[in-house]
Amino acid sequence: MHILFLTDNFPPEVNAPASRTFEHCREWVKAGHRVTVITGAPNFPRGKVFEGYRNQIWQRETMAGIDVIRVWTYITANEGFAKRTLDFLSYMVTSFLASLFVRRVDVIAGTSPQFFTVCAAYASSLFKRVPWVFELRDIWPESIRVVGAMKQSKMLDLLEKVELFLYRKAGAIVSVTHAFRTSLMRRGVNGEKIHVVTNGVDISRFSPREKDTELLHQHGLQGKFVAGYIGTHGLAHALDTLLDAAKTLKTAPDGDRFRILLLGDGANKGALCQRAQAEDLDNVIFVDSVSKDQVVRYWSVLDVSIIHLKKDELFTTVIPSKLFECMGMAIPVLHGVEGESAGIVEREDVGLLFEPENPEALVNGLRRLADDPELFARFKANGPLGAKRYDRSSLASEMLEILNTQAGKL
Repeated sequence: MHILFLTDNFPPEVNAPASRTFEHCREWVKAGHRVTVITGAPNFPRGKVFEGYRNQIWQRETMAGIDVIRVWTYITANEGFAKRTLDFLSYMVTSFLASLFVRRVDVIAGTSPQFFTVCAAYASSLFKRVPWVFELRDIWPESIRVVGAMKQSKMLDLLEKVELFLYRKAGAIVSVTHAFRTSLMRRGVNGEKIHVVTNGVDISRFSPREKDTELLHQHGLQGKFVAGYIGTHGLAHALDTLLDAAKTLKTAPDGDRFRILLLGDGANKGALCQRAQAEDLDNVIFVDSVSKDQVVRYWSVLDVSIIHLKKDELFTTVIPSKLFECMGMAIPVLHGVEGESAGIVEREDVGLLFEPENPEALVNGLRRLADDPELFARFKANGPLGAKRYDRSSLASEMLEILNTQAGKL
């Protein structure tokens, strides 16, 4: 079977969509299938093309047996709704045009969070007369409303109509959460065509390891209890809550034993850095995005991982993929996300929950994990055991069955 996969994020980018797509496609190649990925020049989240690449009409490479075609897009940093939309639209057009030159395709998949990629997958399926699958990673454009990136408007209403149209036209929908499936069914989408394949972890890469002593010395973390946030610094993540917690700790009698590390980039990174500097929050350490291999080194220096999103009903349907990486690395989590993902934390017994956007609750959780070695050890031990139930290779096989079924409908 020849699978054509459209995604605007792909390695060497290190965000969740890039990792999921690469790890799935790699497993499909191992299973004996041909996989072609159409993506752009790697640039997320800074909007600068990675070294060794150029933003040109057509580039081709092979990664882990995957045939990767990179097309030109309008490149901008991960900030500003209008410019990001131009980025999405340009990829929609160029990826569709590139797909016309990919021959003998059996099934097409397009992945969100933004659905312009999925528009290209749908259009390509019409021209090639092959089935297509919608991989749903976010309820978009509803998430735009929640973070306030765009005011309520007729444009958002139109985008939602396009969204529902694409759900109806897809041969199958692969949702990353059960809550997304429920939401779509409530909006009238046929539940029989919606399949859930959650995010997961490559347990061969994300496994327990000793703390990286070089990084401990580099960032002055020796002897500190290190809590870290690793991921996109966007509006949806409300990371000012972490700075509020750091401010509380800075003046607390026991505060010097804690450090908060934030690794990544995004629309809110600059504002966070400016605030930390203005308030002299020297217990907060900012690190720019690093490669996938380097990310594992930074995971290793954390005693606790903080996972956080805005307090909004929409985010109760989200399962942050970093949760599974923490589990694989045996890092207890402080989980500031309500809903389905909180259920996983409790069920797998891998961390503590705290109310989103509540810095006092975050500080209390930090102290509890630092002061209760038995609880801390229990969470560490349970992480890798739970991660086995979210092994990426098994999840890739589940999605492959869905694609194979659709290809059989030719």
